[in-house]
Amino acid sequence: MAFEQTWRWFGPNDPFSLKEIRQAGATGIVTALHHIPPGEPWSEEEILKRKRMIESEGMVWSVTESIPVHENIKRRERDYQRMIESYKDTIRNLGRCGIDTVCYNFMPVLDWLRTDLRVIFRDGSITTRFESKALAAFDLFLLRRPHAEDDYTEEQAWKAKSFYDGMDEAGKKNLVDTVLLGLPGSLEAYSLDGLRAAIGMYHDIDENALRESLMSFLKEIIPAAEEAGVLMAIHPDDPPWPLLGLPRVVSSQADADRIVRAVDSPANGLTFCTGSYGAAVKNDLVEMARSFAHRVNFIHLRNVSRNSDGDFLEENHLEGDIDIYNIMKTFLIEQKKRISDGRKDFRMPMRPDHGHLMLPDQSRKGIYPGYSLFGRMRGLAELRGLELGISRSLHG
Repeated sequence: MAFEQTWRWFGPNDPFSLKEIRQAGATGIVTALHHIPPGEPWSEEEILKRKRMIESEGMVWSVTESIPVHENIKRRERDYQRMIESYKDTIRNLGRCGIDTVCYNFMPVLDWLRTDLRVIFRDGSITTRFESKALAAFDLFLLRRPHAEDDYTEEQAWKAKSFYDGMDEAGKKNLVDTVLLGLPGSLEAYSLDGLRAAIGMYHDIDENALRESLMSFLKEIIPAAEEAGVLMAIHPDDPPWPLLGLPRVVSSQADADRIVRAVDSPANGLTFCTGSYGAAVKNDLVEMARSFAHRVNFIHLRNVSRNSDGDFLEENHLEGDIDIYNIMKTFLIEQKKRISDGRKDFRMPMRPDHGHLMLPDQSRKGIYPGYSLFGRMRGLAELRGLELGISRSLHG
């Protein structure tokens, strides 16, 4: 047995075809209906339309990533209860259509964030990076978020000012465009004024309030997921710490433990993203994998090099500071146990999360950072080889 090998595809507007993805070695597609606004239900008709498109190319719709959680749900305001009901309807409709795994996140305002999307890697490929001083410079001197200075030490503010003073106008524009980049699949970006306004709507919501919203949300949706035969898999914060004054509540082992304990059900599981959890030095990913293996419903494998200042660089999949070998071994042992126990959730879908922009892709238009063809294909090939070696050693 092996993990189900999957690939994120953004639908008909993705620059890569399903035929190319199949030749890259994936058998399962990870996708979502990005054309449906957050907070609105996905109909069975729309779900089946996408499903037929995938199956016509000899693959299956393995995981939904993501059903967006509307900001009103996170803030528990206005029509949030109606939106939760719509969310449950979408889960039920996915279950009726045979799609049994949903990845989602609970990050306020910004889904993920980098400060440089075009870092020349040591082999000439292009990767992404997060630098804490660059984000602080953006926050303090470009966004000019009210009271932002309260969130930084004197040393951090000094580093941010030095970084800002060293940028020309083109560099400042590039940093703004990078931070404001839209979500994968939608490419809808904030303006500076729009981001200030969105952040301002969280002015009275701290970590405890956001966590309470998440726990309430779980208690609403997990029973619907159980009923529909759907496994929910919450994605960690990326990066896994507060940003721009916004709280984060899916960043650590303690956070993951609170989540799985909130509703004790196999349907209430995790997306184990090694790059997101792994960006924080404090997170021991091998220990986390061993602690939560029984509740991991989706696996994202990528690597980073990181430091204690909160900086990280996206590496090749088998390079960097993350122990992919022992994490994968832990999950393969878990898969073997699930099969032995007769569990139905033994597929354990995995995808190569992100990949460098390599030469054959660099002239291709419309590639979202991290979602190249050749970089992910290299990652999938390396991970498949590692998986085969570990599996043989476990099974003899």
